[in-house]
Amino acid sequence: MQSLLSTFTRVLLLMPLAVLCYPLLSHAELRQFEMTVEELELDIAPGFKAKVWAYNGQVPGPLIHVKEGDDVEITMINNTTTNHTIHWHGVYQTNSWQSDGVPGISQLGTEPGESHTYRFKADKPGSLWYHCHVNVPEHVGLRGMWGPFIVEPKDPLPIEQEVTKEAIIMFSSWSSEVADKFGEGGHPTEKHDYYSMNGKSFPMTQPLRVKEGDVVRFRLFGAGSETAFHLHGHDMLVTHKDGLPLDSPYWADVIDIPMGARLDAIVRMDNPGLWLNHDHIDTHVSNNGKTPGGPVMIVEYEGIEKPDFYVWKDKDAHYEPDFYMSESMAKGFGLHNISAYKANEIKKERKKNKKKKKKKQKKDKE
Repeated sequence: MQSLLSTFTRVLLLMPLAVLCYPLLSHAELRQFEMTVEELELDIAPGFKAKVWAYNGQVPGPLIHVKEGDDVEITMINNTTTNHTIHWHGVYQTNSWQSDGVPGISQLGTEPGESHTYRFKADKPGSLWYHCHVNVPEHVGLRGMWGPFIVEPKDPLPIEQEVTKEAIIMFSSWSSEVADKFGEGGHPTEKHDYYSMNGKSFPMTQPLRVKEGDVVRFRLFGAGSETAFHLHGHDMLVTHKDGLPLDSPYWADVIDIPMGARLDAIVRMDNPGLWLNHDHIDTHVSNNGKTPGGPVMIVEYEGIEKPDFYVWKDKDAHYEPDFYMSESMAKGFGLHNISAYKANEIKKERKKNKKKKKKKQKKDKE
């Protein structure tokens, strides 16, 4: 352990004295939460929407933030028309395998109108996540059934205590062919033509605003697509994979994130400017072939004058400061719903149009 700590210390050349923003961890507590699953419609890109099964009505689902050793009790209420579960991806489930959330193995799928309670100990620290385990190719791959589950370690490494700002980014993909059709999609040959971060494709993503000297921890999730995460103007120190600290942290300017995996990267913001951050899989940075689009964001340093041509100039009225869950992470432990992720009620216009059409046909026959 000592060698690991010294490795982290050497690699970062020791930034200034530890910033006292890391959550203070005390004895384990019981954390009780409730989540619903709703049938809604999500705005993803200009002119593109998808029907989703949304935890607490949002995509990503709410941030759940606990500490290592906490006892967690979460009740899921299914308000949709099909079965769902919650799998706690990365949790060891020691002596609680029945709460692993896999239908046909650890439970039956929770039917419409029913509820299911999961009870387990947060026995593994790090960047974990949760997702449905019913028909994963559709529910997770196309319907937004995922969210972050962050477990703070009892003994954080010195490098973790340097962090002044958190940024959680969950990458996913979508198919316009089946976006409007619940119960379809997830076939291996299916075309995915929209890619997103935290449920939005550029230009509907948000800038990440930082100050010079900030130490940002990016928690990167391959929720529904693989990604090559690239930040201009900075190198990133990859410190953790799937919640666990790496024996040999490494520097990168592109980080490959497989589906299902999580990588944490720590960046010292020491190069003021306006910097592009994007998926470097070239086919991902478009919206159905129209560029720019996809998982694209801008890192904005405080105090930088924005040129007239800047894409986010004069758009402060549309700024969502919690789009990367930075504010929610700073609030501390709990379940945090985030308004920027809220999905919308499914419009009933089509049904009304069908009724009008039937009335017209009946009238014509008469």
